[in-house]
Amino acid sequence: MKHSEFWQVVEETFGAGYGRSVAEDLVLASVGGRTAVQALADGVAPRHVWDAVCDEMDLDEATRWRHRIDPKERRGRKAR
Repeated sequence: MKHSEFWQVVEETFGAGYGRSVAEDLVLASVGGRTAVQALADGVAPRHVWDAVCDEMDLDEATRWRHRIDPKERRGRKAR
């Protein structure tokens, strides 16, 4: 997963405004008690950060693997 894919699935899952808030404010225990933004800045792999967000927000498996779906097919899909 690339950084751009991380931000794309965050926006697709939560919406632009709320997604940014989740990334900036939600503390993720599995990445050392950092937010997603802090973890990415510290060099944690985007895939690991996305998994931490999915775990913390209790997102389903389809959402967890959303970045593997063709972007054209992802549009309109929401988190369950």
